[in-house]
Amino acid sequence: MTLPAWVPDDELKPAPEPLLLVQSFVNTRDLGKQTDLLADADAGTASQWLRRAGLLGPEITAGADELRCAREFREGIRALLARNGGGAAPTASDLRPLDAVIRASAPRLTVDAGGRIQLDSGARGRVADGLLSLLLIIRDAQRDGTWPRLKICGNSDCLWAFYDRSHSRRGAWCDMATCGNLIKNRNLRARRGSRPTGGRPAASRTAGGRTAARRARTGRAAPA
Repeated sequence: MTLPAWVPDDELKPAPEPLLLVQSFVNTRDLGKQTDLLADADAGTASQWLRRAGLLGPEITAGADELRCAREFREGIRALLARNGGGAAPTASDLRPLDAVIRASAPRLTVDAGGRIQLDSGARGRVADGLLSLLLIIRDAQRDGTWPRLKICGNSDCLWAFYDRSHSRRGAWCDMATCGNLIKNRNLRARRGSRPTGGRPAASRTAGGRTAARRARTGRAAPA
């Protein structure tokens, strides 16, 4: 499966489009690699990714305040995904960045050539407009039944957004071979009353394992 350029290279469980855009937006923060594509306004990396994903106009550069709002908005969506996986309901604090985007935007009703009435994000180009479009994608996914399958990994050192395609809809890990086994082994050690062994932090092992698994599936060689 060929994924758009704005999707992370090590995406193992991609959602169907357009929900894939919401998943990739959440995954702009990678806890395992300790990277954040929306963190640096000066370097231009954030604006570049937002443009590629269609969330920012081609002639617009996202400012520091806009990116801060985008990061807060991202974590609000992550809280929604945690709920999809059986976690706690989002708090008022979680939802505040989403509400702020709605209040700052001007969505409008449109009628297409087929006579279908749809809600459109209105103005185009600003970061806030792109964020509102993500909320509209979520709204549509809630209607078509795909939304509950988008979750975050149950490993607190990972929290990677993944699409659960299992028949039971009970998937809990971005990758069973890495995070799943890691947490199961950690729980086993806790039950036995032993302490974790030394080595690299769990989050680093998670990121490396996810990347290795991606290469195995795509046939991509490891960098020299």
